[in-house]
Amino acid sequence: MVTATRMTDSLALLKLMQLCSPTLPVGAFAYSQGLESAIETGLLKDKNSLQQWLLDALSLSLQYVDLPVFARLYQAWQDNDFRAVLYWNQNLRAQRETHELREEDHHMGLALMRLLDNLGFSEIATLRDQADTSLSFVMLFSLAACRWDIPREQAANGFVWSWLENQIAAGIKLIPLGQTDGQKIMAQVLPEIPEIVTHGLKLEDNEIGASLPMMAILSSQHETQYSRLFRS
Repeated sequence: MVTATRMTDSLALLKLMQLCSPTLPVGAFAYSQGLESAIETGLLKDKNSLQQWLLDALSLSLQYVDLPVFARLYQAWQDNDFRAVLYWNQNLRAQRETHELREEDHHMGLALMRLLDNLGFSEIATLRDQADTSLSFVMLFSLAACRWDIPREQAANGFVWSWLENQIAAGIKLIPLGQTDGQKIMAQVLPEIPEIVTHGLKLEDNEIGASLPMMAILSSQHETQYSRLFRS
């Protein structure tokens, strides 16, 4: 007999899969987060260089920015503390180093907000009242994870996996690489994610923050790149 607890856990896992699905209509496929410029300039040219780029972004950026802020946003939604939600949303926005990265975060956040509105999330009406607030994707992702009773660490792992899957897909198109190379990269990077997530979620407030100067430069250059496939 399937217990109520097991059914709840299974439903939470299925909801996380829905939230991390490449078919989630938030437009993640349109963004490369500096990858396109890095490939254009010759910094990334094969499977190994792409893999190292992704590991650096995970360990130096997501671990110290997105994940600890995700933890605080998740807790704020649990506490129904809308002031804290807005504070950490703006904190995250301030740490996006270029116009393109801020616009990516905002547009994906808006898209997820529209989806959650259609799915009946009551919090969206309150968010709409904040007309002067630029939304972050992480803020809306944490809302969905919290309200769907997805455990925080599972949700954070799913968030990172979704980011990684999208980055690998972009690299496959741009370098280009074969699908098998993409899966080899995934197999090498996946074992690093649980430790990165665990550490990132435990960071204190004064440990939050990171800067990847080369990624910021490449993202800025991408704004005026002559030919491009991605919006950032």
